[in-house]
Amino acid sequence: MLDILWCIRDDHDIRLVLLAAAVCLLSTMTAVLMLRQANRATGQAARNWAVTGALATGFGIWSTHFIAMLGYDPGIIAGYHLGLTVSSLAIVLIATIMAFLIATRDSGRFALGSGAVIAALGFSAMHYVGMSALAMPAAIQWRPAYVILSLLLAVMPFYPAMRIALRRRSTLSGVMAGLMMTAAIVGLHFSGMTAIRLLPARMEDGAAMLSPHSMSVLIGATSFVVLALCLIGWAIARRTRAAIAASERELSILVKGVSDCAIYMLDSNGRIANWNAGAQRLKGYRIEEVVGQPLANFYTPEDREAGTPARALRIAHDSGKFTGEGWRVRKDGSRFWAHVTIERIHDEAGAHLGYAKITRDMTRFKEDQDRLEEARRHLDAALEHMHQGLCLFGADERLVLRNHRFVELWGLPDDSCLPGATLMDIARAALEQRAGTAVPQERLDNMRALLRQSLDDPDMPPVVSEFGDSFVISISSRPLPDGGWVTTFEDITERRRSEAKIAHMALHDDLTGLPNRTSFNRWLDKEIDHAVTRGEHVAMIAIDLDRFKEVNDAQGHAAGDLVLQRVADALSGMTEDGECVARIGGDEFAAAKHFAEPADLQDFVARVDACFAAQLGAQDGIAVGASLGIALFPEDASGREMLLNNADLAMYRAKGSLSEHICYYEPGMDESARMRRQLANDLRQAVARGEMTMLYQPQRSLKTNDVSGYEALIRWRHPRLGVVSPADFIPIAEENGEIMRLGEWVLRTACQEAARWPRPDRIAVNLSAVQLLQPELPDIVMRILLETGLSPSRLELEITETAIISDKVRALHSLRRIKALGVLVAMDDFGTGYSSLDTLHSFPFDKIKIDKSFLLESDRSEQARAIIRAVLALGRSLAIPVLAEGVETQTQLDLLVREGCDEAQGYYFGRPAQAPSAIAPPSTSAAA
Repeated sequence: MLDILWCIRDDHDIRLVLLAAAVCLLSTMTAVLMLRQANRATGQAARNWAVTGALATGFGIWSTHFIAMLGYDPGIIAGYHLGLTVSSLAIVLIATIMAFLIATRDSGRFALGSGAVIAALGFSAMHYVGMSALAMPAAIQWRPAYVILSLLLAVMPFYPAMRIALRRRSTLSGVMAGLMMTAAIVGLHFSGMTAIRLLPARMEDGAAMLSPHSMSVLIGATSFVVLALCLIGWAIARRTRAAIAASERELSILVKGVSDCAIYMLDSNGRIANWNAGAQRLKGYRIEEVVGQPLANFYTPEDREAGTPARALRIAHDSGKFTGEGWRVRKDGSRFWAHVTIERIHDEAGAHLGYAKITRDMTRFKEDQDRLEEARRHLDAALEHMHQGLCLFGADERLVLRNHRFVELWGLPDDSCLPGATLMDIARAALEQRAGTAVPQERLDNMRALLRQSLDDPDMPPVVSEFGDSFVISISSRPLPDGGWVTTFEDITERRRSEAKIAHMALHDDLTGLPNRTSFNRWLDKEIDHAVTRGEHVAMIAIDLDRFKEVNDAQGHAAGDLVLQRVADALSGMTEDGECVARIGGDEFAAAKHFAEPADLQDFVARVDACFAAQLGAQDGIAVGASLGIALFPEDASGREMLLNNADLAMYRAKGSLSEHICYYEPGMDESARMRRQLANDLRQAVARGEMTMLYQPQRSLKTNDVSGYEALIRWRHPRLGVVSPADFIPIAEENGEIMRLGEWVLRTACQEAARWPRPDRIAVNLSAVQLLQPELPDIVMRILLETGLSPSRLELEITETAIISDKVRALHSLRRIKALGVLVAMDDFGTGYSSLDTLHSFPFDKIKIDKSFLLESDRSEQARAIIRAVLALGRSLAIPVLAEGVETQTQLDLLVREGCDEAQGYYFGRPAQAPSAIAPPSTSAAA
């Protein structure tokens, strides 16, 4: 190594050495610049850049060698052989051109290595041929070690220099590559110069020689060419880089500015080389995360397993372009529907460079398409499952579409009435199929006119076409903006039947099928109007069944329904023209007739009455009769309501009569009914107005002659009518439900009074049958006892057997609950009504009260006395005390004492009077 340094110091002119190094550096920098331009370009342009760079480099290296040779001073006069000098230039140019073309054609290691070795060997050959061109009076002896060293110094740095020049793009890397090439050239030259050993010899003559001065001129010209080539290459490269930079900048701005598309480059193996901001936004990956990743990473596992990515690249490679859609995967694992285009990229020579891929997120579009498709499917399903048939016509009156229900509705074949058929063709096919015969043109024209009229008048009701009772259809049309229209066909046959059935049900009784109250009132209004016009009469008969409740109670409602049906059949069977019978409600019927002669009325009444002459009861022989009330128009009423009301009044009179079951209306009946209604209204406020008072009638023990208790009796002091008897207002209270409030008031008032007595006498209170059947009666009794503080043993509730018989099970249950409180229960009016021994057996009464009617008859009727003795004997045998009501004479009292009666009450002992707490204590002696 020291020999090389001594050679440079002692045998060379340092100024020319530095100049040679500068020329060499300029040449190598030009080589790097040209190599990179060739690497960027393609085809012939790349080859042109490679050849230009090789020429500049070759001339530069040749100039470097001979500049250094001019600076070499061996101590003798020397010249240069022309042929060898030119040969050395040709060698370096040919070698450099070959090396650059090989290195730029393929970027692989072999190509780079081959190009580097060829260039280095060419430089070495140029050096040693150039040294051989040196002419001087001396012979050159080569030292092999330094020759080998020179070759190594030339080859070893040149490969990495070319690799850096071609693989990298930065300025610093370019400078490094140029310095490494310069070092290779300088190392080659000076190690090769050190390998020289000069031996004195005689200089040969006759050869063409170049003097040092001529050599200087040649080298200067060559250096100028190198400098010019360098400047031209630098200018072209600068302009090219600027254009490329501008183009790339514009393309980058364009590509990066596209944010709704993912645009990225793939290499020839399908790996990511680059992508834009749209790809980052869409995929979720940064560019450094994806460069070098295979395309398949962005496909779903299903697509990867099916080989979809490879198939797409294969299609793009073979055909130049692939287009498709499918699900793709983002970084976060979410999926989106993508539209993908992959295009094959190649250079000018057709060499495959890679792929350009564009991906668009079409998820929303696909969702819209899916929704639209689903809407279409739903629309198709709706059309095919519509209850109505549907036809869509265009403005030219030709069919656009129809659903299956249309042909099904008209009974047409499935392949009939296809799109394009005219309105008249469809109408003819439908009508003839239903009618079974040819349809006249007139009817078709009428149908078309009706359809057009409904289109012009939207408020027009649907057209209804009837084909007997088996087929009734409703046709409705609505216009469309384009001049066409939609017509719907609905089968309303069942609706018509249902409407007829509902109309019949609304005007007829469900059980009997007779007209109901509404229907009867309409008939009656019409007949009254006709009667006024014709000067005729209308008879109204109100009918109420007798003993019908007994059938229901004894045999059940099914038996009662059978009786009602028989009555309805009988009345329907006797009806003639101009007559009407109806079921008004419950067991009430009505019959009416318009007539001109009295004989017609008598015949009508007789026929109605005859319907009840037969046995209409059930198997136990309960005969169901009827009470008939008759009112006439216009004699008894001026309108329908008054006629119905007066017929009801007459019917109630007949029902209350023991001798007649047919009663005609009389004016006095109306007065009696009005009086009853007035009493009912006044009764509701009687307690609040203080019109009700309580009287107390004493009850005496016939064994001790002492007062044993009192019976509470209610009286109504009406402000206008005076004292109203309980026999008049109690039935009214039971009918309108006022009895519950009134009865509770009586019970509370009586208990409050008894609680103030100084003696523990009993207080007896009568219970109505309506009260007894109320489930809350035991609770009311207990609450009143707690409020008043009266001992339950001092309260005695009196009931009649008739009250029990109406609903025996419920009544006895209520009585057992009351008796469980400690309250006494007495059977009132025993001997009248049913007087069933089963009732005494079913419930342990605390007392039996003999009805006063027997005592009133006892003076002149042995039968009455016998009944009294029998009841007293029954009481003794059942250990039940017996109280006799209505004692008015000593004779009656003696009878009771003689027969062993326990207690008695009546006018003989005292009339009902004020509360015992308001008068002096009663005497223990019998009243006179």
